[in-house]
Amino acid sequence: MVGELEFERPVIELRKKIAELKEFTQNADVDLSAEIEKLEARLGKLEKEIYENMKPWDRVQIARHPGRPTTLDYISLLFTDFFECHGDRTFADDEAIVGGIAKFKGLPVTVIGHQRGKDTKENIRRNFGMPHPEGYRKALRLMKQAEKFRRPIICFIDTKGAYPGKAAEERGQSEAIARNLFEMASLKVPVISIVIGEGGSGGALALGVGNQIHMLENSTYSVISPEGAAAILWKDATQAKRAAESMRITAPDLKDLGIVDEVISEVKGGAHKDIKKQALFIDEILLQSLKKLKQLTEEELIIQRYDKYKSIGEYSHLKEFIGVK
Repeated sequence: MVGELEFERPVIELRKKIAELKEFTQNADVDLSAEIEKLEARLGKLEKEIYENMKPWDRVQIARHPGRPTTLDYISLLFTDFFECHGDRTFADDEAIVGGIAKFKGLPVTVIGHQRGKDTKENIRRNFGMPHPEGYRKALRLMKQAEKFRRPIICFIDTKGAYPGKAAEERGQSEAIARNLFEMASLKVPVISIVIGEGGSGGALALGVGNQIHMLENSTYSVISPEGAAAILWKDATQAKRAAESMRITAPDLKDLGIVDEVISEVKGGAHKDIKKQALFIDEILLQSLKKLKQLTEEELIIQRYDKYKSIGEYSHLKEFIGVK
């Protein structure tokens, strides 16, 4: 089955059995309602056991699911009057990043996000969601435009990382990412970033310097992929599952570390199971964030953003070690 995840197989097999029994009941003059009821009760317990006790590697697999909602999926469900803007006014239009102007419950906002494809043709067009430098320059152009017109900025993060190709490096990939980090830190409008899938390396961070960062429950956010970490640590990329266990890259872990402000619940089995319902969960958190940040002045927004990132990685024992009270 396309998109079938290894840890979900017991659930999928049981659902198949239930479907087969229901079909048999309809086509034959046999009453199997009691057996179906028992299996459905068993299915409910199995789903609860599996989905409430997922391991980090399980969440990585859901974050990479081919049917997982993309930035454009959420834009169509969360915003109205979306007008997409193209190009970085320097080189080209990078379709791995989409952005434009929209309205959120009547409020004008700027929406920017990574965009991957859902099939081979679209993935090639979107460069598998891995932006070139012109993609980040397009994002920054839209951010500065939002600042000029005092529109809040909402960023959706979903990328394995920035494209590492030779042409991208020649056009200033590292500089483009660094410029975004620098400029986002001093924007005078509210910036909200939401990790909706994979948040990989600087390619994700280039849209992640916000006043508030939220993550979907089964998304990931890390400086490197589990496969990359395993290749470095143990010279074996097949140890990715082991790396994921120790890297603390999932939303619950990052919430504990103070990097993420809110973990957005997902529908049972992942956002791809019910996109419309998932959008409602995001809508609620987004509304709360905007209400809170709209109360801050321009100066307070910059200070809050600065303090947020300054505090990441602070530990009391470290302060004691260097003699800071």
